Amino acid sequence: MESVNHKNSNYYLDLEKQHGAKDYHPLPVVLAKGEGVYLWDVEGKKYYDFLSAYSAVNQGHCHPKIIDTLKNQASTLTLTSRAFHNNRLGEYMEYTTDYFGFESLLPMNTGAEGVETAIKITRKWGHTVKGIPEGQAQIVVCDNNFHGRTTTIISFSSDAGSKDHFGPHTGGFINIPYNDVEALDKVLQENPNIAGFLVEPIQGEAGVYTPDDDFIAKAKAVCKKHNVLLIADEIQTGIGRTGALLAVCGNCTCESNCEKQEATYVRPDLLILGKALSGGVYPVSAVLADRAIMDVIQPGQHGSTFGGNPLGVSVAKTALGVIREEKLTQNARKLGKIFRAKMTEYILGSSIVNLVRGRGLLNAILINDTEESKTAWNICLRLRDQGLLAKPTHGNIIRFAPPLVMTEEQLLDCVEIITSVLQEFEP
Repeated sequence: MESVNHKNSNYYLDLEKQHGAKDYHPLPVVLAKGEGVYLWDVEGKKYYDFLSAYSAVNQGHCHPKIIDTLKNQASTLTLTSRAFHNNRLGEYMEYTTDYFGFESLLPMNTGAEGVETAIKITRKWGHTVKGIPEGQAQIVVCDNNFHGRTTTIISFSSDAGSKDHFGPHTGGFINIPYNDVEALDKVLQENPNIAGFLVEPIQGEAGVYTPDDDFIAKAKAVCKKHNVLLIADEIQTGIGRTGALLAVCGNCTCESNCEKQEATYVRPDLLILGKALSGGVYPVSAVLADRAIMDVIQPGQHGSTFGGNPLGVSVAKTALGVIREEKLTQNARKLGKIFRAKMTEYILGSSIVNLVRGRGLLNAILINDTEESKTAWNICLRLRDQGLLAKPTHGNIIRFAPPLVMTEEQLLDCVEIITSVLQEFEP
């Protein structure tokens, strides 16, 4: 790739520093182009993308089918608001509800909006169906969760940086330890006003913290026993990322070409999707549920001007089709096993890496240093220098999540880059 223009990375970094809010701490690289598993910076250097925009780009950068849909629909009709119907929304709703096995869908734009939508549906269901007194519905959440950064969502965050000085915080949430079914059962027994349990099947932002294989299944059983809705936040973990269509499909061991493994599938009462729902091309999110739950929402009670717009839903429908047509779920399952096996082999002789964990192509390594150290950050800088982009989370954890279109040859090349850089940091 030729340099986009004569301005170098420092020019763009300085512009952001001078004129932007300091709400992120990005790796110092300025990207100008993406294609498949690759990214290029403004100087023309090529990189493997090992973050996929936090799993939004499962289908790879600028997938031609998705981009063609974007162009065609953008030149036809982009927005009507929900004041009128459009000829794309109904088809998208039919396709997506069938795809994931639910009766209805409420369209929104961002992941955080999807979570807020699920909270509202759950609370109203609790008040109008379960019979919880008005204003007393509670939702159970897990420690170290990450569901977004709205004022409601940060109210039940464990991250001080996201929460401190942004109060007063919203009530109505009860925190329990993650991967602790006994704690869930105990709190549901003690409090009849709980309407839902909001959970990530794998905690991505917490460092790809992967629970026991039967955690979600047991949580579902406990919720059913106490007439509580199970709300699965699959914004980051869904749509093929973990080697199954949804992470609630469990730790799949099936070698067939199916996407959703019925033997281990746990069907949530509400499913929240975002990120890869549009292949990273346009902000699209959704909450799916059956009618008995979804129909508590009536006209005027929730929505968005852009939610369900013809441009976004057309892109999303095509993006879901790409996952199925190109068998990206199965590819993630296969490559994930290879990646973890290779990293486990390296760890056996390593002092700098303690473990690798994950499922499918959502993985992380734990660096043998404190969360306050700069070791993981410095490793990511060296990975950048060697042509691979990844980023730390929680100080000493590095998340690895490449696009699902990656080939085995490309993956092995990336493993070689990663292990060679790690070797530089060995004592």
